[in-house]
Amino acid sequence: MLLSFQVRLVLSVCLLAAHGPAFADNYPSRPITIIVSLAPGTGMDTLVRLYGEKLSQNLGQPVVIDNRPGGAGVVAGETIAKGAADGYTLAVATSAVMAIRPALFKQRPFEPLTDFVPVSLYVKSPFVLIVAPSLPVRSVADFIAYAKERPGQLSYSSSGIGGAPHLTAEFLKQRFGFDMAHVPYRNSPQSIADVAAGHVIASIAEAGASLPLIKDGKLRPLAVTSTTRFPSLPDVPTLAEALAIPDFEAVSWHVIFARYGTPQDIVSKLHSEMKRIMAAAEIQQKIRNIGLIPHESPPIEGIQAYIRAEQEKWGRLVRQLGLEGSQ
Repeated sequence: MLLSFQVRLVLSVCLLAAHGPAFADNYPSRPITIIVSLAPGTGMDTLVRLYGEKLSQNLGQPVVIDNRPGGAGVVAGETIAKGAADGYTLAVATSAVMAIRPALFKQRPFEPLTDFVPVSLYVKSPFVLIVAPSLPVRSVADFIAYAKERPGQLSYSSSGIGGAPHLTAEFLKQRFGFDMAHVPYRNSPQSIADVAAGHVIASIAEAGASLPLIKDGKLRPLAVTSTTRFPSLPDVPTLAEALAIPDFEAVSWHVIFARYGTPQDIVSKLHSEMKRIMAAAEIQQKIRNIGLIPHESPPIEGIQAYIRAEQEKWGRLVRQLGLEGSQ
């Protein structure tokens, strides 16, 4: 006798329910690929390779690092958005991709909070306000006063239009009423080097990339953009301290994510493994050595709430600066 439609439907649901946890329990049964949205040799790439090796050891499968820079992180994001929701292809992106660029794009190639599910938000990357040592300023207050006395005469560099350093500098200009021309570069090293060379007077730059020139006395740091002082520059105040803006934070952060719809058990397993790996003292020290700040990842829901808050914060600034839909 043929089974009724209702009976067959119930059996199908039961079979799916039976196989779902088994699939998650067997994960991973083949290599995992982590797509990195920045080039080899960057701080992000170095760190991903570090914990990728640990993930491979803990999960018993190879972890392949696939660098796909370009398109302001769009290439990496689109690869995940168009891939399978099975946990075998992950990606790492920064706040620029997940929180800032969505407000800058005319057409969004993906939606960070609905196309992806975050696995771990494990590190923050602070920026530092740097000036050439020849500049007669020793503090942020000195710098603002110096700029106010020379409207339209000064310029600052950043790693590109619409990035967190650019937006942070524009926020400071707007908040404290001074004027400086923006000179965007294609990468951080060149934008930093030109401050040391005196071609521009200042930059809000990646702290890690600035450290060698700071230690050599070729750059002067005035403030860092994290809420806490940067361990490698303990005597340099935060912008929140220097400007009396409580809780001010303008940092990049790294999040590893999977495609939306990846089984919750798999996401939870990866989250737990990342939490364990990143808590190791050895890993935390290596993170500091490359100019980043270890960050204890919130639960999945907490990461989503943080990304949403960051989107609102940066999106509001993008709109105030008239940059919405400019890319």
